[in-house]
This record gives sequence, structure tokens and C-alpha cells, in this order.
Amino acid sequence: MPRPLTVALVAGAAVLTRRALRRRVRTSPLWPLPALDPPVSGRPRARTRRTLLTGLETIADGVVQLRLEGRDLPRWEPGAHLDLVLPSGLVRQYSLCGDPADTSSYTLATRLVEDGRGGSREVHEQLAEGMELEVRGPRNRFPLLAASSYVFVAGGIGVTPILPMLRALPDGAEWRLLYCGRTRASMPYLEQVRELAGDRLTLVAEDEDGRPDLDALFASLPEGAAVYCCGPEGLMAAVAERLPEGATLHLERFAPRAAAAGDGGFELELRRSGRTLTVPAGSSVLAAVRGELPDTAYSCEQGFCGTCQQRVLKGEVDHRDELLTDAERADSMLICVSRARSDRLVLDM
Repeated sequence: MPRPLTVALVAGAAVLTRRALRRRVRTSPLWPLPALDPPVSGRPRARTRRTLLTGLETIADGVVQLRLEGRDLPRWEPGAHLDLVLPSGLVRQYSLCGDPADTSSYTLATRLVEDGRGGSREVHEQLAEGMELEVRGPRNRFPLLAASSYVFVAGGIGVTPILPMLRALPDGAEWRLLYCGRTRASMPYLEQVRELAGDRLTLVAEDEDGRPDLDALFASLPEGAAVYCCGPEGLMAAVAERLPEGATLHLERFAPRAAAAGDGGFELELRRSGRTLTVPAGSSVLAAVRGELPDTAYSCEQGFCGTCQQRVLKGEVDHRDELLTDAERADSMLICVSRARSDRLVLDM
């Protein structure tokens, strides 16, 4: 008969072996094949915090302001924005326009977009004071940098990231502001802008037959001036076209860059799932992928939130997002907006 000590040793070794095997299988469900690196998609880019909606008011035609209160909220710098997680699960990005030093509340504003994708309509029609809302961030891809002088160009709701910048400018700074909109009644924070800017402000309303005179705005612009612009794509394109030599341009977009007229289709290989498909002209990578893998995570569909980030194994990417760093773009892409520069892309999916 086996000795008791031998039995105990064998039993102990068996228990340790089973535990090690379970850990190995959890690490790689396909064991004994090599473990794969975890996919990028769906990783939260920032901690989610719960806030209470304590203020919801109309501040201009078609524009509502939200006040979100919470405990020990992170401070932020002018130009920063929040990811707002709506009750439906949609995630939308809104610029912060309150006091950066206030760690008890966030203030943001949004315009109703009648033909949009539903996020602004949900904010305007379904949110109510007393609701709990999740937020992520703040993040800042539109920071106010030191410069010899400044020119600010705001179109409508595009004034929201610029308003905190005006408050933060050092005494004696040289700056001017062009603020334009469809009507004066539709331009949020107009009175605050007037108080801050004084005679530095040029105000243009389309219903008053006004048109932004960018050539006059940029006349005699000093070397090294910083131009900050947020507004509709047409306004930003016009600013970029007329930017004087020696000035630096900083843009904050409401939406991803428009697709180029010459965008064509390309082949897409999903390495993990062993599938190859075609992304046709006029279709996003996300749409093509979800036709094969319907559970692929996504949210904003505008290149802002990072939910659909995927690792790129081969191919050259035409990055059109407003989020990834240069380091992240070296081996990943946001498949909701970015496309291929090459004839073929291989993703780790």
C-alpha cells in the first residue's frame, strides 16, 4: 500500500497542476496554442464618473446649457471636453465652458441638430433635472498655448471651448475675437462674450446680411500669432485658407473631416476571425466590419470617443479621427472614420 506521505504529495501535486492549468486556460482559451494579445476595441479611455444633472436651461435659440454636479471632479484646462454618456447609451462630446477650477460641477452646452444622429435631440427632449449621467474625461485636444498674440474665430456653438480661453488670457495679452452665427438670438453666451471682449469683438449675424471678413481680421497679424477656430466645417476651411504666413492654426471640429471625393474601396482582412472583405467607396470600415462581426463595439461614429479603436497589423491608414496620439496611430486606428491609404489593411480582429 502507498505510504500516507506519498499519497499526500501526489494529491498536492495534482491540485497545484489543476490550478496552474485553469490559470493557463484563462490566459489563453485556445491553449496549448500561444496566447494572443488582447484586442484594443472597447477599452475605456478614461474613468467613468457619475454626475447629477442639476441645471438644464435654454440659453439661446436651439441651445441648452447643462450643469452636472459631482464630488472631486477633475480640474480641466480651457479647450477641454467631456464624453457625456446619454441614457440611451449614445456617447457625445461637448466642450466645457464653466470654471476650470470648480471641482464640484461641469458646465456644457449643446445645440439641437434637427438632421443629426439623435444625440442632441436626446439631450434637448429627454434629459431632465435630477437625472444621473455618466461622464468620461475631461480630455483636451484644443489647449490654449502661449503665443505673442491671439485671434479667436467662433461660429455659433463653437464659442463654448473659446469662452474659457478668453477668461484665462493673461492681463495685457493682445487678442481679438470674431463671433458669427445665423442670428443674434441663436448665439450662446453672447452677453458674456461682449463683456469679456469689449472693443476686441467683431460680431456677425447672417440674418443681418453679415459675412465674416477674414481678410480684415487677419490684416497686419503679428508674426507668431495663434489662431483658434471652432465652428462649422466651412468656416474652419475658410480660416485655414486665409491663414497668414507665420501664424499657427488650432482647430476644434464638431464632426470628423469630410471624406475626400477620390476615396475608393479597399480590401480588409480580419486576422483573428480569418475573414477577408471589401470596404466599398462611401462606406466606413466600421460598417463593413459590423456586417461580419455585428458585436463590434462602437459609440460616437465620429472619431472622438475611441470605443472602436483597433490594432492595425498591415497597411497604411488614412487617419481622420480627432483623438489618437501619434504614438497610437503608429499601430491602431478608429474604424468609424479612418480608412486605408493602401489597397489592403489587416486588422487584429
